[in-house]
Amino acid sequence: MASSLANQYIPEAVTPPGATLEDLLLERGITQSKLAMQMCRPKKTINEIIKGKASITHETALQLERVLHVPAEFWVRREADYRAFLARKEEAEKLRGEVNWLKRLPVRAMINLGWIEPAADRVEQLRKLLDFFCIASPAGFVRIEETHGILFRRSVKLKSDPFALAAWLRRGEIEAAQIDTKNFDPERFRSALSQARGLTRSPPTSFHQELRRICADAGVVVLFVPELPKACVSGAARWVSHRPVIQLSIRHKTDDHLWFTFFHEAAHILLHGRQEVFIDEERCEGEERGAKEETEANESAAERLVPLVKLQRFLDERRYPYAQGYRISKKAIADFADKIGIAPGIVVGQLQHKGCIPYQNCNELKIRLRWVQRDGTVVIEQRPRPDGPKRSLWGH
Repeated sequence: MASSLANQYIPEAVTPPGATLEDLLLERGITQSKLAMQMCRPKKTINEIIKGKASITHETALQLERVLHVPAEFWVRREADYRAFLARKEEAEKLRGEVNWLKRLPVRAMINLGWIEPAADRVEQLRKLLDFFCIASPAGFVRIEETHGILFRRSVKLKSDPFALAAWLRRGEIEAAQIDTKNFDPERFRSALSQARGLTRSPPTSFHQELRRICADAGVVVLFVPELPKACVSGAARWVSHRPVIQLSIRHKTDDHLWFTFFHEAAHILLHGRQEVFIDEERCEGEERGAKEETEANESAAERLVPLVKLQRFLDERRYPYAQGYRISKKAIADFADKIGIAPGIVVGQLQHKGCIPYQNCNELKIRLRWVQRDGTVVIEQRPRPDGPKRSLWGH
């Protein structure tokens, strides 16, 4: 949701209201002593107001209204504008000492994606970044981490940078606030997942909006948010403002990874707690996930996409009779995918994951995806293969 302050004019300098008062007294030929007497206030108080050392209170504003016939609201507004100017000036001095925080976040990437606006100087850029996170200072970022649950699952072996990851999650919160959904209904969401499985065979031009619609009808927000550099995240599942949110990045840029991540995050929504944040991050080599919740989500996603019983029957029919391994062709995979109503690339992904075929085999059956900028909007496009034309577009 865009800030209402985005186009608000903020002057570079604001004079104290006492300067206006002094000009008015000179114009009318009234001395400070006479004004003090008329207001029943010490002359020192009037002098301090004129010099900007003392504030014009509501009581003083009413007195000035009676004596000078200038509305109290005028003096109150002038005082508020001046104090706000002083506060901004003081804040700028503090932020000037914290601009190195900009180096911790992928600011250029966020600007290119239209998440924040570019600024003329580093202090103003820092302000825009703080506005994005809705925090008053860089110190508030620690609370952002805690809110997102990142610290709960943080590991030194995770590749994702916590700052980039937090920015990606925050963008999801902003986009989720713009999407209307019905109240969450687990049974309706399970039904939506059955429909979503069929959408894996639809072209990107049609399944994107349909996926969001059927999930919104079940009370679940589905978002596609471009990944930031060093975020190393494929997806996330969490509750935002009492609604479940599934956020996807198409990090691996193939349909099998995209759909597996979606069903993985959907399993978290259905099976696990509302207070937790589940982030599908890339881990360094040698570290296993291990968490019970992750194992359950993986098993649920695999079963919904390619039921184990059907996959095992497919493999048994192609097992070499006197040797280890399987006789699996691209045609056999495509026919099996048609039979069970799933995209062939998803079957390829499952076979590769289980070690039934090498990772370099049959990738032609997968749909390749990429993010592109179109008319100022980030969209997902089907990436063309060297020997084929670009097929379809999926709006974000």
